[in-house]
Amino acid sequence: MALYVQKYGGTSVGSVERISVVADKLIGYKQQGHDIVVVVSAMSGETNRLLALANDISKQPSVRELDVLLSTGEQVTIALLCMALEQRGQSARSYTGGQVRIETDDAHGKARIKTIDDHRIRADLADGRIVVVAGFQGVDCDGNITTLGRGGSDTTGVALAAALKADECQIFTDVDGVYTTDPRVVSKARRLERITFEEMLELASLGSKVLQIRAVEFAGKYNVALRVKSSFEDGPGTLITYEDNDMEDALISGIAFSRDEAQLTIKGVPDQPGIAHAIIGPIAAANVEVDMIVQNVAGDGSTDFTFTVHRGDFSKALAILETTAKQVGAKDVSGDDTIVKVSVVGVGMRSHAGVAATMFDALGKEGINIRMISTSEIKISVVVMEKYMELAVRTLHDVFELDKAA
Repeated sequence: MALYVQKYGGTSVGSVERISVVADKLIGYKQQGHDIVVVVSAMSGETNRLLALANDISKQPSVRELDVLLSTGEQVTIALLCMALEQRGQSARSYTGGQVRIETDDAHGKARIKTIDDHRIRADLADGRIVVVAGFQGVDCDGNITTLGRGGSDTTGVALAAALKADECQIFTDVDGVYTTDPRVVSKARRLERITFEEMLELASLGSKVLQIRAVEFAGKYNVALRVKSSFEDGPGTLITYEDNDMEDALISGIAFSRDEAQLTIKGVPDQPGIAHAIIGPIAAANVEVDMIVQNVAGDGSTDFTFTVHRGDFSKALAILETTAKQVGAKDVSGDDTIVKVSVVGVGMRSHAGVAATMFDALGKEGINIRMISTSEIKISVVVMEKYMELAVRTLHDVFELDKAA
């Protein structure tokens, strides 16, 4: 008998019919002798509906009251799911984040979990109940309701699995696992049987939307076996775990891409100590996150400085950079919000040379110009023009033969 913590996202519980399907699935696990703790999101579209209501009342609602409002979406789901389970003769009990006592810090809208009191859950499991917990939420030390940010139900599931020492945390979603890349871009994309925490973190940070980054970080930190499965069809899904010998054969595990990129360049600035901070400091102070950075020093003692930001921050960052350019005596400022980032990820890079050369050669043969490059131990990212994104992803998927199992 195993203890599973299962998380179901908004599309999985998006209607009464879908909730009934989940209830039947849970009873199936229970009949196999497993203990089940369920974490659920709000029904699909509900969080956006609540946000719209808040914005109709106030353009800048109190963050405390916004958390009180948004947390109600999951409360609806946990009650309906327990009703469905009880209708089928299965004892069940629902808990909000505050009732379980998932204690967080007081950062409303992006709170981080500090501790979990699991004694009520353990008591219910001992009595044969299925326990249903609201994801995405907790309370701070003063009892104020907090939320964990978009996708926070994944983090709730992993945190509960860690606290309960569950055998596995299973994330049920609308895909049946983690793929070598987005199947909508590459029809030959292959579902991975397993992937390391490191690789999944890179893929998540580089554009893969399967899992929330914080959930993967949490799982890696507390060694929680994490599995992504489909809530719409049966299958083994993808296991996210630590690296083992069997995984060394795979050179590249996946290709990620992000359309939400923009590039900024400031030219002809003095090549002197402190200039990088003079450029990036005001950008960071405006709460704009900088990603890739390239600096080119010219022979005349000046330097060109290029960096990328999220496309949604492009206009703000460009305005700041134009002000900075006047202050430091730069020659020119330019920007481009028609770029994308394409990345290859794999722990196999550690022990194999030539990955970058293969990648650059394949892109070059397709006439795809690389504008920026960033590397880490298990990843290589390039910036290319947006119009070449799908061609770049398909080309790299083919050249690294990701449609074939290792």
